[in-house]
Amino acid sequence: MPSGNDALNSLRLLMLEHHDVQRTASVNTLCGMGCVDVLQAADGQAALALLHQQGGVDIALCDVQTLAMDGLTFLSQAREAGLVKAVIICSALPEELVQTVAQIVRLQGLEWLGNAGRPALAEVLGPLLQAYCMPSRLRVAHACGPGCQPGEQQLRAGIDRQEFCAWFQPTFHLSSGLVQGAEVLLRWQRAPGELLSPGSFLPAVEQFGLLDPVFFSVFEQGLRLQKFMQSGGNGFKLAFNLDASQLACPHFVDRVERVLRTHGASPAGVTFELTETGLLQAPGMCLTNMLRLRMLVCDLSIDDFGVGYSSLERLCQLPFNEVKLDAGFIRDFKLPRPVAVIRGVLELARALNMQVVAEGIETVEQLRCLQRLGCQLGQGYLYARPMSETHMMNWAFTGDPAIWPTAKLPAG
Repeated sequence: MPSGNDALNSLRLLMLEHHDVQRTASVNTLCGMGCVDVLQAADGQAALALLHQQGGVDIALCDVQTLAMDGLTFLSQAREAGLVKAVIICSALPEELVQTVAQIVRLQGLEWLGNAGRPALAEVLGPLLQAYCMPSRLRVAHACGPGCQPGEQQLRAGIDRQEFCAWFQPTFHLSSGLVQGAEVLLRWQRAPGELLSPGSFLPAVEQFGLLDPVFFSVFEQGLRLQKFMQSGGNGFKLAFNLDASQLACPHFVDRVERVLRTHGASPAGVTFELTETGLLQAPGMCLTNMLRLRMLVCDLSIDDFGVGYSSLERLCQLPFNEVKLDAGFIRDFKLPRPVAVIRGVLELARALNMQVVAEGIETVEQLRCLQRLGCQLGQGYLYARPMSETHMMNWAFTGDPAIWPTAKLPAG
């Protein structure tokens, strides 16, 4: 792993600041920390022209005033052109407003690293920049724009060659660290060393009506792993992601039932996850198939809960029995409002006899917060990253087991 200075030397940065003196001071601070490749601009238009001329950067550091004026247009166009990967803001705004800025940045499709304050001090900037350089940041390929989506023939060839594969992210009991099961994630092993995430191909899969062939290929892979994991006598529950459009097919549940029988799998060991936004206009057949899945004793989970516009209405109308709490609430666990939302969801779920799974647990502090609030299940990088079938078969938690004892509520 490179040293701190070596890591910072490798970064290419852009300082976007409308105030000349402040911009110069911030650039000097970065250079004093060992950053050797720092571009600077006073506004979004100038920044975009500069990046087109000199090439993209890893991180854009933006003051909020510039961001509010024309910075959003800059970020959107820079992200689309692949010229910026991540953002740090430099602001003295209240934390509630900083979180709004963070959400705006994420909506632009960029990685949010944090707020360095104003003026941006080296002791604050350093950890934010170092976090970007960590080896654990390595990920599969990101989503691409419409122009680089694969064609129908490429997708069909990939299906025929069984290139669409299941990856697994374990779900664990927050109090003990024991594995409960795994969420099954879709990847495309398009070529040796080229593993694509769904954003790189899923829109095209949907466009050409190929969701079912891809889904059932991954469904069978998951059930095969489940049988192996359960051979030792332990339970291992699998969660599969569904698109609402698949439930519009009258024969979808029949096919699910046949595949379960073929693999000797219990429907009670399978959860199907659906996002609430995909069900806003759910036709009658969707509702019928959801009911049939529950009658099979499969579980239904409402994914990314709290992100859509009518979560409570969905809970009243649809036969869900699990809630996946969106990672955004976990990420902002130190703020009063997200904590209040987490507490409220847990209380609501208990009243409705529903299970809650918290997504995106990355730190011990987040784990402790969820333990104190009474959440029982979760997933996230603190426990394990998504892994291949082979890796999952041989996987064991390698972190510090001391983090798992349930946190105690403070006295009084």
